[in-house]
Amino acid sequence: MSEMAEDQHWMARALELASQAGAADEVPVGAIVVLDGKEIGAGFNAPISGCDPTAHAEIRALRDAAARVGNYRLAGASLYVTLEPCTMCVGAIVHSRISRLVYGATEPKAGAVESARRTLEEPHLNWRVEVAGGVMADRCGQVISEFFSRRRREIRQRRQQHSGKGSNRS
Repeated sequence: MSEMAEDQHWMARALELASQAGAADEVPVGAIVVLDGKEIGAGFNAPISGCDPTAHAEIRALRDAAARVGNYRLAGASLYVTLEPCTMCVGAIVHSRISRLVYGATEPKAGAVESARRTLEEPHLNWRVEVAGGVMADRCGQVISEFFSRRRREIRQRRQQHSGKGSNRS
């Protein structure tokens, strides 16, 4: 399988996890860790349901992978995530020694790989990560956009119900 086909295969798996997050009313981001062609860790966003600000998909996938292999260092592994990681997640990627990061959509407000910051390029870091961005970017971005569109629609509907608009009162 070519690298592009392999990246698309694993990103499709990360998108499955993103839908689980969306179904739980969390921002739909999914992530998996792959080593030697096998999934060794998986996670999806759960900061709201877990009451945990660090429960981003990437962190949860890294924790899962580290627990499964019995080592917090994951050199040689790839992390696939549907959305460009934030600064916290980039830090975890470096500390876990992920060798390759593959992500889908960019995150203009908080992306720490290419959008808002280029954290992985900082010269003081003691670990270098190969990066491939934009894998299935349209689909990954669509999942996020649809989630926030639905959420805005629901908020408008609740406001209308509370203000009496749209009700059939006589």
